[in-house]
Amino acid sequence: MAQTTSGPAVAQVTAPDRAAPLAVRSSARTTPLTNQVVIAAVSVVAAVCSVLLPWLTVTNAPSMWAGAGLTLVGLAFTGLLVARPELARFELLVPALDFVAIGLLRFGTGDARSPFLAAVLLPVIWIAARPGRQHVVYPLIGTAVTFLLPTVVGQTELGSAEIVRLVVVLVVFIGVAGVTNELARQAAVRLQAMQDLRQQAEAEISQAALVQRSLLPVTAVDIPAALTVRAVCLPTRSVGGDFYDWFPITDGAAFTLGDVMGKGVGAGMIAAVVRSVLRSSVRVGAPNEAVGRTATGLDVGLDAPTTEQFTTCFHLHVSVDGVARWVDAGHGLTLLLRADGGHEWLRSSDLPIGVGSAWTTHETTLSPGDVILSVSDGVLDLFGDGLEALDRFEAFAVADPDPDHLVERLEERGRAGHNEDDVTVLAIRYDPELEAARS
Repeated sequence: MAQTTSGPAVAQVTAPDRAAPLAVRSSARTTPLTNQVVIAAVSVVAAVCSVLLPWLTVTNAPSMWAGAGLTLVGLAFTGLLVARPELARFELLVPALDFVAIGLLRFGTGDARSPFLAAVLLPVIWIAARPGRQHVVYPLIGTAVTFLLPTVVGQTELGSAEIVRLVVVLVVFIGVAGVTNELARQAAVRLQAMQDLRQQAEAEISQAALVQRSLLPVTAVDIPAALTVRAVCLPTRSVGGDFYDWFPITDGAAFTLGDVMGKGVGAGMIAAVVRSVLRSSVRVGAPNEAVGRTATGLDVGLDAPTTEQFTTCFHLHVSVDGVARWVDAGHGLTLLLRADGGHEWLRSSDLPIGVGSAWTTHETTLSPGDVILSVSDGVLDLFGDGLEALDRFEAFAVADPDPDHLVERLEERGRAGHNEDDVTVLAIRYDPELEAARS
């Protein structure tokens, strides 16, 4: 949700929306259908091949086709389960039907000589992959039904050789079911552990995002009335590396727009540190001294592991009499829009914080109605690729320099599509008449 306040300043900070994790549940609902499609396909192909291929035996065609037909009935019922998730508790009826279907297929294609008995492994694995040790017993019963069904349908006696074969098959298949069930259990345990870790990480990120948003100013009641400020920040993730800030100083107000290289929590932490140190340096004096102290605060020494992160920053002090003193630490994306229609870039050759070691304070005199517009490089992405993006952004800003319109229109562009980088805008207008009116 955007945070909005009325008054001298309007600031908005928006976190990206995240869709609920429905993919896993959706995938789980389609698994029974996938299982039954395979079983039905195997049964139908087995029946057709038995008819067409001379070296395959058909001993009872009605039973063979009845078995294939039962798998298709199971397929239709599985489709109903997918369409009606509230019926999911009846899922095991489908593999139970498959055990009978494969038994009929076996009886109709040669009984003990049938090559299709191995198909019973499909419903065995289907059931055994479900949680709970009882799902090892169910496949054992189903396999016995598949094996004994030809004897019942054919009304024949079960010989000693068949009994031995039944025992061997049951032992082998119960082993397969047990291994499958244990692997599924271990996978479920690992998945649950990963989900717990993900929920914990998401909670921590959400808290970090809340803290970061709380650090950004949303009102300007403490700064002089001569300075009107508008700002917006659209991070690509919950926690972004962009930030803006403003606070009162002795003779006016200070403003900052920073862009930490990178995204996520690490960049957000660096952004919070840069903002805090700049604020604590309010009584230092010139902007370059404040930036220098910030760089010192981020310097962890040569022996410490490097983060290879740096911060581009535009730091500005504006007095009520219209003197703007500023430092451009590798930022280069601040435009002065003159009330008379002219414009100029406020940029220097100084390096970003974390790379450079010294910065220069520049001074510019503002006229009534002048607007200083500073943006992060994510804003340029809204105007296309290449060097032409900078020209298009400049023309866009010059066409309508009103801070309200600038921030509103850039925000609209930022929300219109998926952005690869944070979009942050800070616009300040100098209106000395408002200060006089307040007095």
